[in-house]
Amino acid sequence: MRVYFHIPNDDLIEAQKASIAAEAAGFDGVVALENAHGPIPPLTVAAMATSRVQLGTAVAIAFPRSPTISAHFAWDLNKASNGRFALGLGSQVKGHNERRYGLTWTPPAPRMRDYIGAVRSVWRSWETGEKLDFHSEAYTLTLTTPNFSPKPLGLPRIPITMSAVGPAMLSVAGQVADGVRLHPFSTKRYLEERSLSRISTGLMKENRKRSQIEVISGAFMATGEDDEAVAKMKEYIRFRISFYCSTRAYWDVLRLHGLEELGERLRPYPSQNRWNEMAALISDDVLELFAIVGRHDELADKISEKYEGLADSLSLFIPTDTDPGPIGEVMQDIQKIPMNFSGADLSW
Repeated sequence: MRVYFHIPNDDLIEAQKASIAAEAAGFDGVVALENAHGPIPPLTVAAMATSRVQLGTAVAIAFPRSPTISAHFAWDLNKASNGRFALGLGSQVKGHNERRYGLTWTPPAPRMRDYIGAVRSVWRSWETGEKLDFHSEAYTLTLTTPNFSPKPLGLPRIPITMSAVGPAMLSVAGQVADGVRLHPFSTKRYLEERSLSRISTGLMKENRKRSQIEVISGAFMATGEDDEAVAKMKEYIRFRISFYCSTRAYWDVLRLHGLEELGERLRPYPSQNRWNEMAALISDDVLELFAIVGRHDELADKISEKYEGLADSLSLFIPTDTDPGPIGEVMQDIQKIPMNFSGADLSW
């Protein structure tokens, strides 16, 4: 099993320090989010400061950027890291696309499929000299002149992972992506009965094998070196879970467990600015359902129990100021957990 550490995106000096520490601790990769700050600057400093770990956007919001813009920054990060970059893409929800980015909303699943195809076509043109001639419903790309075409890298194709929650997006991931990033607001049962079955639907459509796609599960984790530290982290995770419970787009998970009433109770809290009251509605049972809770020395067994045979990798959702060193002490035990992913085809 692979394990990815989230580096801060709001302070480049801290991002560099966290990347170095995560590599030293034995993490397989570092990723950066796109929220109040973007993922590209912190991953740039991480590329320059590390030599082994994979680097990835987790995720970069796709649709506000043209496929060519994403192709460019991914190319440069892959060059800076000598082939260690993975492009993680996400669609974001309708409200953010329309009201935060000023875009016209279209169904995201077919658009994401077109987007990934467009990015790969641009890369192929740059690497092989093949004429750019990409046509789809969402994108048409036919121009890449020498002045705007970077030189070939002589490296394997950059892997593309995509975030997915709903059935259509999970199916598209199975059809075209090298990896799928699942939301941390999930459970073992939901992963097994919903997410993986929908990914399998996409894999079958393209005659792909499960071993060809990396299933990266987000993982809420309330952990620490001792029980006191775990208790403190539980309160942070409790609030994160309460936020997602309040958001109707994620209630499919609650329905599976008969918890939709909890979502209904929490739904008005954000609009009423009752942020400080939300966490109190998340019981320890609900917390344990969604999160891994335990000391560092308990992590490997708890991760194995929840994810073995289901997920290939974990992307840890813990505060970005968490020291990766102590978790690194049990990293080898986590990495011994078997996974189904054997590698994507990154040939040109």
